[in-house]
Amino acid sequence: VSFTMARGPKKHLKRLNAPRHWMLDKFTGRYAPRPSAGPHKLRECLPLVVFLRNRLKYALTYHEAKMILIQRLVSVNGKVRTDMGYPAGFMDVISLDKTDEHFRLLYDVKGRYAIHRIKPEEASYYLGKVKTQAVGPRGVPYIVTHDGRTIR
Repeated sequence: VSFTMARGPKKHLKRLNAPRHWMLDKFTGRYAPRPSAGPHKLRECLPLVVFLRNRLKYALTYHEAKMILIQRLVSVNGKVRTDMGYPAGFMDVISLDKTDEHFRLLYDVKGRYAIHRIKPEEASYYLGKVKTQAVGPRGVPYIVTHDGRTIR
């Protein structure tokens, strides 16, 4: 019995296999935007293109969402992101410079991402869930947050 192994990481994501909380419809194409590797897991994130196109309705198509990102108008946690599939996740702040809007990604009661509009002064706060607490070399305590940040 011979079988072939997969050659490298998966590059596509079928629309029906996309996480339910993205709330994509079944019939608008065969594929869904696959999130890039980043701070949040594939099943626990929302790609920026889905955020701009399907949630905020600032773009009608994938191409329009791409043009918004390429113009460097969107920043996640204070850093400009131009990657279409950048995985924005729980507690991330997404800021749009042109409209001076700030959103924090939070879950609603059904486990979907609710787009929570926040004030500019609240957008400067970093919120993180502590996953690990330990003591490093020379007795320096540190914590690891849900999005992989290490804070000493």
